[in-house]
Amino acid sequence: MPPKILTQISSQLAFMISAIVIAIMGVTMIGFGWVPHLSLILAICVLLAIGLFRGLSFDDMQAQMASGVMRGIGAIYLFFFIGLMVAALMMSGAIPTLMYFGFQLISPEYYYISAFVLTSIIGVALGSSLTTAATLGVAFIGMSHAFDANVAIAAGAVVSGAFFGDKMSPLSDTCTIASSVVGIDLFAHIRNMMYTTIPAWILTVILFWFFSGQTVSSDLSQVTVLQNQLIDSGLVQNYAVLPFVVLVGLAVFRVNAIYTIICTIFVALIVTYFHSSPSIGQLGGYLFAGYTPAESLELGEVAGMISRGGVQSMFFTQAIVVLALSLGGLLTALGILPALLSGIKGSLTTTGRAIFAAAMSALSINVLIGEQYLSILLSGTAFRPTFERLNLHPKNLSRTIEDAGTVINPLVPWSVCGVFISQALGVPVLDYLPYAFFCYLSLLLTLIFGFTGITISRVDTPSAKTSV
Repeated sequence: MPPKILTQISSQLAFMISAIVIAIMGVTMIGFGWVPHLSLILAICVLLAIGLFRGLSFDDMQAQMASGVMRGIGAIYLFFFIGLMVAALMMSGAIPTLMYFGFQLISPEYYYISAFVLTSIIGVALGSSLTTAATLGVAFIGMSHAFDANVAIAAGAVVSGAFFGDKMSPLSDTCTIASSVVGIDLFAHIRNMMYTTIPAWILTVILFWFFSGQTVSSDLSQVTVLQNQLIDSGLVQNYAVLPFVVLVGLAVFRVNAIYTIICTIFVALIVTYFHSSPSIGQLGGYLFAGYTPAESLELGEVAGMISRGGVQSMFFTQAIVVLALSLGGLLTALGILPALLSGIKGSLTTTGRAIFAAAMSALSINVLIGEQYLSILLSGTAFRPTFERLNLHPKNLSRTIEDAGTVINPLVPWSVCGVFISQALGVPVLDYLPYAFFCYLSLLLTLIFGFTGITISRVDTPSAKTSV
């Protein structure tokens, strides 16, 4: 017998309950500094109480919560493999080698462009905007004083590059969540994002070019220190980039994400044994808890940059995914999401309006709650039926929630990313916000493409053709 779902609920009541849920998460996360997990659990408890009051059994609500989780089960599994891959790419030297050669791109004359391009490269390699900002970003802010550069512009370049990497890296948790919540392959999602991301990246380079020449020539001593520390790690080898070649090659040929990652891990482990010989016990430790260089190596800032990965590092995000998807399933069981969507269903009759609504949903959750994971998960869950009704390929939705969710979070002063980055760089969000060009160009382009139909893909089905 299928689980019971409440359908007789007014849009006004649905809006009121949604406001209560948002208030609970906003107050606890922003006001009390709770981690998102606790806020989600509290919101779920409140909704369970409302469901019982309205006559739903716990079994029915639990079934819908489980159904919500199943929509994102691909992400939950994929995170295990991504954690393994990050550790393997670290110990093989693939990421450290990419970082080493990336540092050679720094130019005193084009300092802001250098900061943006290098953080873009390292961001893709690390798959974490916060790690990129807290390590390489801090180094760039320090160098800004030596180059007599505008710290706010430099911070904007760092944030733009770091979130380009977070958005486009197959190692990124937000990228994985966005693809899985709408039910598409990770690399299909990344390829589709290029339509908005590459133009936004190029336009950002052009905008930073206008600020070129405002810095003074100076020595690159800090860069040299970082490069020397990478050499001292023993991980920088020309052949170490081979796992990245395999990763990109298989992705281009549209091999399934899990198989691509498994092959990349296998090649990375082979490369690892060319320059080091970890025991099976050490290897297991690295794969579970993440790679860490030997304590005898004095690597300074680089130690923090290359100590990453492992299955354990994914638990935090996996727990958020499970709880957020459970919340989405519960909102469906109570009839809240259907009622909210039915209230605007009459206006969501075109591609542009649907994409605009999904983007504004992700943006609003970022502003109201300050949590990028929830902006992706809740918006993706809520608007998936609408995109299906309009015969729009789900990759349009995953791109939209990344362009309005992932990259917008650092622009909100009270958001998780905004607070972290402003503290790490020592630059207030409102100072670097005007110069984080890539972040709001991505949102602008996805809206323009939505209303013009450029790069918008559709699903051809007999039923869809009769409804359009």
